[in-house]
Amino acid sequence: MAIKYPIVRPVLPLLSEYQKYIEGVFERNWLTNNGPLHYELETRLADYLGVDNLMLVANGTLALQVAYQALELTESASPILTTPFSFAATASSIGWHGHKCEFVDIDPTTLNLEPNKITLKQLSASSAVVATHVFGNPCDVKSFEALSKQHNIKIIYDAAHAFGCDFDGESVLKWGDASTLSLHSTKIFHSVEGGAIVFKKEDDLIRARQMINFGFNNKQYPDKLGINAKMSEVHAAMGLSLLDNINVIQEQRIRCTEAYHYQLKGVFEFQTWSEKSSNNGAYMPVLCHSESQLLSLMPRLLELGIQTRRYFYPSLSEVPCYGMNGDTPIANDISRRILCLPLYANMTLEDVTDICSLIKKALVSLD
Repeated sequence: MAIKYPIVRPVLPLLSEYQKYIEGVFERNWLTNNGPLHYELETRLADYLGVDNLMLVANGTLALQVAYQALELTESASPILTTPFSFAATASSIGWHGHKCEFVDIDPTTLNLEPNKITLKQLSASSAVVATHVFGNPCDVKSFEALSKQHNIKIIYDAAHAFGCDFDGESVLKWGDASTLSLHSTKIFHSVEGGAIVFKKEDDLIRARQMINFGFNNKQYPDKLGINAKMSEVHAAMGLSLLDNINVIQEQRIRCTEAYHYQLKGVFEFQTWSEKSSNNGAYMPVLCHSESQLLSLMPRLLELGIQTRRYFYPSLSEVPCYGMNGDTPIANDISRRILCLPLYANMTLEDVTDICSLIKKALVSLD
């Protein structure tokens, strides 16, 4: 069966708009190593998002890894507390860094890591908390801030889905010791492959800048342990050509998300969004009544040309290579019932209506 509605369709600029930036790359013959487009994208993104201390990197996973290193989370014997309901990179970046993941359960409505479920014993033994703004929905950042101050523990937000999200009138990326973005091609805004880190402190930013260039200091001597995590000029060119139209891109996604919610009200459960934020149109998740309903519905929708995705599945606390540390019954249940529906920038409201109609018919046929 041909797929009429894919789960995602990456947004692309007009070729002429991208070519405008690429021609400059060819003229300068400057392909990477902190070129002018890299600098321009970094500056414009920080301005657009309303943040300081923003740094571009090659992808979102490296953003997490560099953030851990810049924040000096070097004591691998102490676990990092994190959510089981997130993309694999959240947990794998912790393990790759040499730390153990200790999973804490989520709130059943917001789907975010629940700060009240973290025990004093866990806080005293851990070096950091890595929380995800799930599907762009801001975490309980004020409670995490209080935990950070009371227990002298670092807070890092995996904000891969939270591009353009505000909390209480300001960018949600301002919270925590660091927030990381993914600029992968499936995201609202992308550079094909890319990522960014927003640090609370400028000193951490300066340290990170040196780290992503092999640890070289201003005399080109590697006096710090480093890595190559720089974004290239051709990737920055894609980011700049999309940033020129980001408001139109995001507004259409938000309209489609609102239409989905209106037409599927009472059909599925939805994630409860933070009262101090608004949905940024990053994803369209729904909660099925049971895993059996989900497993019956997915192939039926595929027959109708609708691609869906179990996102996030499985619960990371149930994956052996991540250690399986932590009691997370809520996340385990949610991960078995969550389903993401198609959502992309050039989707129309008519597309949403068609998809919702087909979903309702599919559910009737399964009864």
